[in-house]
Amino acid sequence: MNGIDSSDDNEKMENEVCCLIDDGVKCNRIAGNASFSKRIQKGISQRKMKLSLDALARSQFICDYHKSKIQSARSMKRHQRTTISRDSDSGSDSESPEVDFYSLQVQTLRRYKKYYKVSTRPGLNKAQLADIISKHFMTIPVKEKEVLAYFIYTVKHSGQVQNNTKGLD
Repeated sequence: MNGIDSSDDNEKMENEVCCLIDDGVKCNRIAGNASFSKRIQKGISQRKMKLSLDALARSQFICDYHKSKIQSARSMKRHQRTTISRDSDSGSDSESPEVDFYSLQVQTLRRYKKYYKVSTRPGLNKAQLADIISKHFMTIPVKEKEVLAYFIYTVKHSGQVQNNTKGLD
């Protein structure tokens, strides 16, 4: 239409294969429009993904499969940064429950703070209070076997259990 024949370019793009080597195996998928940049290369090395650039590749375009794999690894890293994990000094390898303190009402957060006698400075907003409480929550030691035994006992006896928290301390 404008005097430029783009059919040759389209054929070349369709014949291009992904420029990545995945765990030692050359990828043979058709390359998409995403290119392999220094930023992507840095992200791959930081995440210890087994992807590398094929030195013999004619282009630096990657396939849609690897594009989504890189993007999902990036979003997983973001998710891990935003979730609260146990302190490294606790020595526990078990997974901690995820509690979203940010979705609780301010009054509930204040009751938690009062019950556990968490010291804070006055005038905190909801986000600051939720952050402090979530950190405190992660430090509470839990004896799983005792808690589970108490829970099963409570369920079997239809919730008609005396308020016995002596065994849970």
